[in-house]
Parts: sequence; C-alpha cells; structure tokens
Amino acid sequence: MNIPAQSADVDRRIPVTLLTGFLGAGKTTLLNHLLRQPQMEGSAVLINEFGAVGVDHHLVEKVDESLVVLDSGCICCSVQGDLVRALKSLFMRALRRELKGLRRVLIETTGLADPAPVIHTLMAEPFLSERYRLDGVVTAVDLTHAREQLAHHNEAVRQVAMADRVLLTKGDLAADAMRAEVGALVAALNPGARQIEVAGGEVGPEAVFGCGLYDPAGKTPDVAAWLGEEAVRAAHRAPVAPLWRRPGRSGAGVHSLTAAEQENSRHTPGVSAFVLVFDEPLDWFGFSDGLALLLQVYGGRILRIKGLLNVAGDPLPRVLQCVQHSVYPASSLPAWPDSAPYDDRRSRLVFIVRELAEDEVISILGSFTGQLPRRTD
Repeated sequence: MNIPAQSADVDRRIPVTLLTGFLGAGKTTLLNHLLRQPQMEGSAVLINEFGAVGVDHHLVEKVDESLVVLDSGCICCSVQGDLVRALKSLFMRALRRELKGLRRVLIETTGLADPAPVIHTLMAEPFLSERYRLDGVVTAVDLTHAREQLAHHNEAVRQVAMADRVLLTKGDLAADAMRAEVGALVAALNPGARQIEVAGGEVGPEAVFGCGLYDPAGKTPDVAAWLGEEAVRAAHRAPVAPLWRRPGRSGAGVHSLTAAEQENSRHTPGVSAFVLVFDEPLDWFGFSDGLALLLQVYGGRILRIKGLLNVAGDPLPRVLQCVQHSVYPASSLPAWPDSAPYDDRRSRLVFIVRELAEDEVISILGSFTGQLPRRTD
C-alpha cells in the first residue's frame, strides 16, 4: 500500500465516516446491514461503547482483523488515547500489507458520545489529518424516542446538529404524526442535513458514504463554536476518567458526581453505567416478568439495557435490548463468544441509566428470578 498523499487534483487520504446517534437508535443494526454489502470491502470498523463490558462487537457479524473495539471509555473522553492509537495502527498495518486493503474507516460511537472531540481530532491531529479525511458524520435518530432524548440530553442535540446526514430509524414503528414531528425537530437543529427514513435497519452504503469533506461552516453557528471549544480543550487536555471507572464506590465503581465532576463531564449529569451478572441460567418467564415491572416503574430513567442472557433450556446466548419502556424483539447469537467475559456463559447486562440506583434494579430482578444478580467491574 502506498502512503496516501494529497495532490491538487486528488485527495488520496482514507475517508472516515462517523456513525453516531443516541442510545438505542439502532446503530449496530444499521452497521450489520451495511457490512453485508459488497461495497464495504476494504472497510475497517471501529466500535466504541459506554460501559465496562462491551456488547455491541459481539453483535456485529464482521469480526476479523479489520474490526477494532475501543474499550477504554467513551470515545469523546478517551479520544486522544484509543482512537488515535487505533487509526495509527490501522494505517501502519495496511502499509505493511497486514490488511488486504484499507479503503475506508467507519467509526461507530457510543450513544453518549459528543462528536466534537472526534471531529476535531480527525481534522487537527497531525498524523491523522495527513492520512485520513473526515468524509462525514451520519447520525441515527430513533423516531420513537427522539422527542424525549432531544429534550433532555445535550449529547443527542449535538449528534444531530453536527450531522451531514440523519438516518431516521424505526420508521416502521412510528406513526405518521410522530415521523413528521421528529423530522421538523431535526430540521430545526440542522436544516442542511439530508434526512433518510430507515425501516428495519436496512440502509445502503450510498446513504452513509460520500458526504464530502466535512465542513463545519455548513452547519449551524453552534457547531463551529463547539469545535472551537474543543480546540481550546485539546490544547490543555487532561485525561477524564470514564464515569464507570471513577473511584468512590464498590461494585461497578459508580457514584454520584460532585459539582466539579459534573462541570467537567461531557455527559448529562446523573447518567451512569453498571453491569449485573447472573451466575445461574435464568428462567425466561420469571426474568421477563421482573424486567416488565422494572421498565414499568423506572422506564423513564433507563436509557439502555443491553446484554447476553443464559436462558435455562436454551444453548444459545439470547440478546436483550431495551430503551426506556421498550423491549426490542429477542434474538439469539449463533454461538456463545469465545472471548472474555462472555466465554463463561454467564448472563451479563449493561445498564445505562439516569438517577437510578443499582440496588433498585437488583431488588426487582432478584425477586422475580430467584437469584440476586451481582455487580461487576
């Protein structure tokens, strides 16, 4: 592979697409559909998650040498670490012909990521900016939950405002009035972004790639201001510990943020993540009843639940995904992962919540399943 070089006529840098969107917007479903397309040949995929245990990369069908898991924290907090190292490593591996060819990079961010640090890093970090170009920011927006998410989470607003294209997902689950309302909200935040409705996660590569060189001037004035703030922040950057890895509490390491931490945190105050493990196989009906009660009582505070379950009598890992009050149809993986932590075949659930204590969740699920889940780091 030749080292990409820029010329007056052709920009030979490797295009990078940022796939973002709030928790539960369906990014992994979109990604799985994209990876089945022949146009994705030569694409490297970087996946980032908010939480101490990664789930999404187990749900992505393309698990090979060109899939990288960024697992040291939310990408907007660890951007100078994992992301820079991963992109440098991909380029050098392609240069040494350890990859069959590197034609593009697709980065799937955590649902709580602020796109500004990633955009700034790609455009300003010397090694990256000489070899990669930001081809576009594509934001998935869940039509069924967008109104509340945009009203309460600054991350969701930034993801929409900084997008070149907005994929309106779960169109098959939304009424016409809801689709029109969300479309108007998106247009108010980002009138220049092309809106594309998606049903069942089916989207073609042409909807995601080829946005053109990213231009902040084409967005609302806020976008240029956010990137300017990020430039100042980057010049004085100190690592920010992810919320779930900050000391101060046993178990999952989650604790109430101080005022200073809230000031410095990129994420909505009160948002935390924790992981619960069930050591024994679960009775599906008991677990389902407990989950239904949990979502009925606390659904408004549950931003996402995602994980793999060991269900009694079922040899395959069952995938569970919830957003607020909604439980998405259950599915199964073809086999248990052979890598940690799921190689022990224990049920693990990652909770991302707002102002909800783990003890409440443990109490409800434990009473219906007959076994108290334990916290884990």
